[in-house]
Amino acid sequence: MKRFIYTSALAISLFCSCETGVEEWTPTGPQTPPPTQEVVDYGARGYEVFKLVQEYYKTGNLYRENFPAQAGDGTYSFLWPYNCLTTGAAFLSDLEYDVDYQTLIDGLSCYWMESNGTHQIAGYGSGTDGTSGNSDRFYDDNSIVGLSLLEAYERLNDEAYLNRAGQIVDFLKSGKDDIFGGGIWWNESLKNVPGNESSNKPACANGYAIQFLLKYYEVCPQDRKEEVLAFAKELYEWVKTNLEDSTDHCYWNSKDASGSINKTKWTYNVGVMIQNGVCLYEITNDENYLNDAKASAQGSYGVFVRSVNGIGLAYPDHDPWFNTKLLRAYIDIAPYDSNVKQYIDVYANYINYAYEHARTQEGFFYEDWTGKDPKRSYQLLMQDAVIESYAVLALYYNGQL
Repeated sequence: MKRFIYTSALAISLFCSCETGVEEWTPTGPQTPPPTQEVVDYGARGYEVFKLVQEYYKTGNLYRENFPAQAGDGTYSFLWPYNCLTTGAAFLSDLEYDVDYQTLIDGLSCYWMESNGTHQIAGYGSGTDGTSGNSDRFYDDNSIVGLSLLEAYERLNDEAYLNRAGQIVDFLKSGKDDIFGGGIWWNESLKNVPGNESSNKPACANGYAIQFLLKYYEVCPQDRKEEVLAFAKELYEWVKTNLEDSTDHCYWNSKDASGSINKTKWTYNVGVMIQNGVCLYEITNDENYLNDAKASAQGSYGVFVRSVNGIGLAYPDHDPWFNTKLLRAYIDIAPYDSNVKQYIDVYANYINYAYEHARTQEGFFYEDWTGKDPKRSYQLLMQDAVIESYAVLALYYNGQL
């Protein structure tokens, strides 16, 4: 059922620095935001953007990477934005919107590769010729696809999606080795290449592998459960040991093949680790995992949320899909931490500001939701973030998440 809800306008005084994607804060004054009376149908707004994507990005049964087209574009989008569109569509379908969800999820098969020519193991390529996958294969991409397949299994009750998700476990195992005590590499083709900055073990590849493994654990065959949970726990400890900043419980980007740490922090990396802590707590009943998640939730809000003139509080003004993943994490931990309702309300206020002030003439959202600069508004991924954000906000405020 679709429902109208009220948003909150929030005005807490903060300051920040955002040159590397990390915003620092200092809270002052009261922490309770005053409400406004703006009525918003979050689901309808998400569906509005979804329909625009169908009009401007769709080509055959797949989608373009950009609108307008950019120099060097292929015929079809990369796997990442296509897959993220399926997630937004899944949540819109939960709100009873007509998104032709099964066609979308089945389109993922166009990125499937039985091998990459060197490694004889199946997985999803980052590109497609419209029929089968090609290009490099990334471990974070494959985990996120695995999550989409599990979403499809839950909604469509078709074992084929569960079986395909199970194959991703084996692909992820092929990305792990004992260098630096474990962990998964980012790119299948760039394992342990010192001097190449793309040869690294990142928070994203490991964090999303953990999330996928934990979600798969909940529905996988009984004879795989022990193996899958052990793998997830091992990766969780590796990420905390190697990439957690103990001062704020956020996560650095990666450890490269030379052992150096890239200390950039992104919203999605801490977001997925919050989700992993919640999920591990729900599976094991070990409160240490939940405490980890709570610490990261509080720390991430402090690191990434800032005050912007004319808006109030805002999340980073770039990479909105990353911010969407932090929103998802806050929604997951909300039943266990009453503080995060405020974090979610701030996000809702921010996206609603963007709806009014940060869109192109066609109706697409800017990358920068403050409205100062469209940046990469042409990318499908930027619109995926809007669709998913609005859909999950609708479900959250409806009490369905």
